[in-house]
Amino acid sequence: MNTQIKNRKLSLYNSLTRKKEEFVPADPERVTMYVCGPTVYNYAHIGNARPAVVFDVLARLLRRLYPHVVYARNITDIEDKIIAAAKAQGVDISVITKKYADIYRKDMGTLGVLAPDVEPKATETIAEMIAMMERLIEAGHAYAAEGHVLFNVPSFADYGRLSGRDRDEMVAGARVEVAPYKKDPSDFVLWKPSDADQPGWDSPWGRGRPGWHIECSAMIEKHLGQTIDIHGGGIDLQFPHHENELAQSACSHDGAPLARFWLHNGFVNIESEKMSKSLGNVLLVNDLIQQAPGEAIRLALLNGHYRQPLDWTAEGLTQARRMLDRLYGALRNLADVKAEPANDAAPDAFVDALLDDLNTPKALAVLFDLAKQANTATDTGTRAQLKAALIGAGRMIGILEMDPEAWFAGGGAASHIDGDEIERLIAARNAARKARDFAEADRIRDALAAQGIQIEDGPQGTSWRVAS
Repeated sequence: MNTQIKNRKLSLYNSLTRKKEEFVPADPERVTMYVCGPTVYNYAHIGNARPAVVFDVLARLLRRLYPHVVYARNITDIEDKIIAAAKAQGVDISVITKKYADIYRKDMGTLGVLAPDVEPKATETIAEMIAMMERLIEAGHAYAAEGHVLFNVPSFADYGRLSGRDRDEMVAGARVEVAPYKKDPSDFVLWKPSDADQPGWDSPWGRGRPGWHIECSAMIEKHLGQTIDIHGGGIDLQFPHHENELAQSACSHDGAPLARFWLHNGFVNIESEKMSKSLGNVLLVNDLIQQAPGEAIRLALLNGHYRQPLDWTAEGLTQARRMLDRLYGALRNLADVKAEPANDAAPDAFVDALLDDLNTPKALAVLFDLAKQANTATDTGTRAQLKAALIGAGRMIGILEMDPEAWFAGGGAASHIDGDEIERLIAARNAARKARDFAEADRIRDALAAQGIQIEDGPQGTSWRVAS
């Protein structure tokens, strides 16, 4: 059942080559991955959570395959939306960015997303951005104009290779600003001037602030090197953000590629509609975790293959909760056997699915087959193996981290569940039953049911769980 994971082959779909390829790092002793993180001016929505969860799974897998993985996920803490939010509230931008960066980390942690190894901030990388722009200007790939620095797109012959767009599509798709100081309509901003009431830094081109695209290239160079193994993010970033990153990094590093593999996760739609403010259907993670366990939200995001669009539905979230009930139920049935899962406890078929471009739907099918076997197995040794396999496989994708009894007692439930109050009500119900006040006992049971709490009377007393 178990497999040695190290030295196994991992295949990933490379957006740059548009095919699935065997992943072989440049240096197996130091595997590098960078994923575009949040712009911290507001709460993260469920679409923002998908890459955080997807690339968390990939990071977990890479750490099983290689001895040292450096995973970086940045914080964009200087951007026009941040400036506007700070101005509206009459505070410094750091007040806005600290608040929402902290909320983002907490929300993603609730979804089981582990902290990255490196979390660079744009405002801490200004010097490196300026140095990169100076090199681009010197090489003839960028130019200064009216306090701006712009990347000259026609100077890079491979521009458009990542997104597969032709020139007209790129200009239209980027919604580029038409400005008289641009040499070409497709040129994009690396640096722009700041007014007296806007945040800014001194530079050779005057006081200003960076454009969005340059920051990731500079942070990658500073923390990971010129060429990294994997660059990831949502498909919405492929153009223009990642296309621009690829161009400016290659041009500032004598043609060295920014990343060997580019990975992109699909969009998240809401109830079959595109998520947008105009439709009023933007689902914030901070709200969702008041309604459902973080593990259920995570599992709902992993139910579809990461490269495909995901249709987020209320029923899908409910189904994910039921799926976890089944898995935790299987583990609860194995409570009488002891299993200490090793890192390689997951079965071959489960690992094979993840090694095949993170095929989480197929991996989950294997997990549920394990649960089915666990519910019918009678041999003690077999049951112990199945328990180790369930826990080990779950750990690889960041689920089944809780004690089953804690899960069913509501530990994995939404944060509005008050366990102490539920225990108080159960004690009151038991007292009413002892006093033969069955009407009061039934009233309390009904009140608990209205809160979504299911109670079960047994020889050992009354237990409770959050109903699916």
